[in-house]
Amino acid sequence: MEEPGQLKRALVDSLAGAVSGGISRTVTSPLDVIKIRFQGFWRGNVPALLLYMPYTAIQFTVLHKLKTFAAGSSKTEDHLQLSPYLSYFSGALAGCAATIGSYPFDLLRTILASQGEPRVYTTMRSAFLDIIKTRGVRGLYAGLSPTLVEIIPYAGLQFGSYDTYKRWMMVWNRYRFSNISSMRPDDSLSSFQLFLCGFAAGTCAKAICHPLDVVKKRFQIEGLRRHPKYGARVENQTYNNMYHALRQILHVEGWPGLYKGIFPSLIKSAPAGAVTFVAYEYISDWLESLLT
Repeated sequence: MEEPGQLKRALVDSLAGAVSGGISRTVTSPLDVIKIRFQGFWRGNVPALLLYMPYTAIQFTVLHKLKTFAAGSSKTEDHLQLSPYLSYFSGALAGCAATIGSYPFDLLRTILASQGEPRVYTTMRSAFLDIIKTRGVRGLYAGLSPTLVEIIPYAGLQFGSYDTYKRWMMVWNRYRFSNISSMRPDDSLSSFQLFLCGFAAGTCAKAICHPLDVVKKRFQIEGLRRHPKYGARVENQTYNNMYHALRQILHVEGWPGLYKGIFPSLIKSAPAGAVTFVAYEYISDWLESLLT
């Protein structure tokens, strides 16, 4: 059984992660609409909070657990002393855990966004019941494999690069303050500096991993029912596996097909990452002070 301190820390991480995910999703929602339109999807923003809040709650909780285990300490400052490779590895594992835990919400959101007008599914419940009826429980995890293949480099890059940028920024602060004060340099980061670190981390991760996100979306909408006025049903077994999907997209659409929506996606992902990290840093500190 976990010690009370560990349970408290897990509660802080999950709550801070959920709230920061909710704040990030709410603030960047208009940008996500732009991103989805460029990728060919028009709806599905209503269930987005149901995806992001559990996702970020699981992600930050698992991430802190892994870093605490590796560092032998639950203090954030000790986590920054970890090898950069461990930061990337921990981020990748945390992303995998969060993806598996919240994946059905991601699938439902994509399906609701993909059906066009007139809509076949008016609510998450109707989409959920139809998927269970036509595809079974396994249908709720359609496209999970390519999603996990995407999330390993994406989450690893996002969290690993965020820690790296924080270290660089702390070095800069020490250098800057050492020139203007004889006292011990203050290397703590301002909210703006945290925002910059999160912004850069989100940009880096999305720019590299966007093609995998496009492939994932294609797997998620296989067999999708659409209203006849909107277009034909998306047939099953269009792609056999990720490699086949990549080849088919390159053959039919060329390289631009793998980067559909890259610019609006970057416009959304960069500030979303920044808001999430800044909100988490402050909310977790606030919750920890309340529970102390």
